[in-house]
Amino acid sequence: MNFFQFFQQNAKAKVLAKGDVLFHQGEACQQLFYVQSGLLKGFYLDEQGNESIKSFIGDNDIITSVQAVAGSGISSFSLQALEETHVLAIDFALIEAQRMKDLTFANELVGILLKFAMKKERREFELLTLSAEQRFIQLAKEHAIWLDKITQNDLARYLGITPVGLSRIKKRVLGDHE
Repeated sequence: MNFFQFFQQNAKAKVLAKGDVLFHQGEACQQLFYVQSGLLKGFYLDEQGNESIKSFIGDNDIITSVQAVAGSGISSFSLQALEETHVLAIDFALIEAQRMKDLTFANELVGILLKFAMKKERREFELLTLSAEQRFIQLAKEHAIWLDKITQNDLARYLGITPVGLSRIKKRVLGDHE
């Protein structure tokens, strides 16, 4: 059985309203999630309550706290719906049990985890080597539809700049097309 067949047969559907949190930083999370439709943000909170956005997760993306499911059991970040979002949730223990008995499934899982790792590596590269303007242009090219769904504040936090800085970038990049 392939990974997505297994996932569909064993996962539970969840519907999140805008603002609902799928899991919180510092809490246990033992599930893997497949986003059927919608948009989520993954974010960290520091001790003062300041939010840093690590990623946006959209249609057909898979997300989990790897630290939680494969490490300490505790998530290092929170995941919140930015609009109504439909996800499938599966206990990671079920995935692990299937992986142990099905080599084809295990190989597919490795491929999925490699894509996940490449996405994280790309995000690191962008944060460390590109300017905020270049990161904005990249996001606008790859996920233009998200620009209307993500607030100015969230987008600025994702890019690592202030909302005022983002306004200036948008004016330069988008001009009168905004």
